[in-house]
Amino acid sequence: MFVIESVEDARAAVGTEIGTSDWITVDQHRIDLFAEATEDRQWIHVDVDRSAAGPYGTTIAHGYLTLSLLPDLMRQVFAVKGAVMGVNYGADSVRFLTPVPAGSRVRVRVSVRSAEQRDDKGLRLGLQAVVELEGAERPACVATTIGLYRFGD
Repeated sequence: MFVIESVEDARAAVGTEIGTSDWITVDQHRIDLFAEATEDRQWIHVDVDRSAAGPYGTTIAHGYLTLSLLPDLMRQVFAVKGAVMGVNYGADSVRFLTPVPAGSRVRVRVSVRSAEQRDDKGLRLGLQAVVELEGAERPACVATTIGLYRFGD
C-alpha cells in the first residue's frame, strides 16, 4: 500500500508506478447488476445464449462497468493519509482497448501523473490507471483520472 501523507509526498511520486491491486473476477452476476443499475441491457452484456454466437463468443462487461471498478481497485493500491474527504474530479482520458469477457479477471496498475496544491488544505491528484485483463496482451482500459483530496483541519 502506497501512502500519501502530504502534497509533497504526492509530488515526489509523480512519474512513479505506485502499485497493483489484487485480481477480481468480473462475473455475469456483476454484469447483470450493472445492466440493471444503468438500464444498459444490450445483448452483448446480458444475453448469454445470443452472445455465445456473437463477436466475442460470450457476454462482455460494459466499458463503464470496467471503469466503475477503479475506486475499489485503487483503494487497494494507495491511500491519502489524513484526508478527510476524497472526490472524483473527472478523467482526462479513458480508452477501452480490450473487451472483458464474463468470468475473466482484472486488476489495476496505478501511476502518479500529477500532484497539485489546491489550496492550503487540498490536493489534486492525477493518476493513470491501467486495467489489466488476465491473459490478454493489451489492457482492458487505460484511464487518466483526477481526484480531489482535502486534509483535516
